[in-house]
Amino acid sequence: MRHATFLVLAGAALLASCAKTDPAPDPVRAVRTVTVSSQTAGGAYEYAGEVRARTESRLSFRVGGKILRRSAEMGDVVKAGQVLAQLDPQDLRLGQDAARATVAVAQAAFDQNAADFKRYKELRDQGFIGAAELERRESAVKTARAQLEQAKAQSSVQGNQAAYATLAADASGVITAIDAEPGMVVASGASVVRLARDGPRDVVFSVPEDKVGLIKALAAQPGAFTVKLWGATDAPLAATVREISASADAVTRTFVVKVDIGGAASTGVRLGQTASVQVRLPRTAGVIKLPLSALREEQGHSAVWLVDAASMTVRSQAVQLAGADGNDAVIAGGLVPGQIVVTAGVHVLNPGQKVKFYVEPGAVAGAGASAAAGTPVSVK
Repeated sequence: MRHATFLVLAGAALLASCAKTDPAPDPVRAVRTVTVSSQTAGGAYEYAGEVRARTESRLSFRVGGKILRRSAEMGDVVKAGQVLAQLDPQDLRLGQDAARATVAVAQAAFDQNAADFKRYKELRDQGFIGAAELERRESAVKTARAQLEQAKAQSSVQGNQAAYATLAADASGVITAIDAEPGMVVASGASVVRLARDGPRDVVFSVPEDKVGLIKALAAQPGAFTVKLWGATDAPLAATVREISASADAVTRTFVVKVDIGGAASTGVRLGQTASVQVRLPRTAGVIKLPLSALREEQGHSAVWLVDAASMTVRSQAVQLAGADGNDAVIAGGLVPGQIVVTAGVHVLNPGQKVKFYVEPGAVAGAGASAAAGTPVSVK
């Protein structure tokens, strides 16, 4: 009896374990949707730039020597003619003294030859010497005069070189870099300081190779370029393309672009200030745009959920992206006007899942009725 009872219970347990349980159906989810329609899109590219002076010079001594002092520091505002650095002038002064002595020697030689010529001319007039001797004396005078002029020119050069021992700003501006320190021996032409001259300012930024053609095409269009200074609350500044580099940078493979923000607009702009350069693209009609929230990733490509208004189910649709316009994605393919696309809750849906149109609280009852009848209600 006990054995029979055990067999009955074991059979009942086996039958219970083999029974299949039907999975619970997916809930009917309320979704926000938008009806696909043709719109216009423009878009824009943004690049980080830096404010620089239109003209920046590397100032250097025109003669070599040892730097005694430097009176300019990075960031100093200097005026035209202000002394920036000084070389040791000792050797230059000695050279100037030697040149002056050479002038004195040449002057004495010229005076002597001129006096001799005068005496020999008198002897020639009296018939005591021949014409050949007088011509030799005249040639000696001309040679002495040429040597005197050469010595004076050389003395002027030495005087200029002595003056070149002082480095002065050739224009008003701001010192942006220091390239040499006191005590260093610099060669002629070696940069000592860098001076950003007062005047118009440019914003310099780099663009990749595939965007250079677009920048050149938009350069002539007014309003295509605007500059927004970081940390500034003012309205963006209008800019025009002034220069595009002819070749790409050897390391970054980008092209440098300089845009002019105007002399009046750049009065309060600081050198080195960071800015955003916005390049506006021409607006194109007949494109499809969707909110970014409607997109999802599916097997390595972008996709959206389409709502079948008749069955109120969703299916996945792959789409091709053409870019962005603000907070909207521009669709290049995969959709046609009139289709209903889910814009919220896309990550909790499954293919074939039942959905209903979301109705804002307090909305008229007719909206829900029209949705139930199959009329799409787009909530943006």
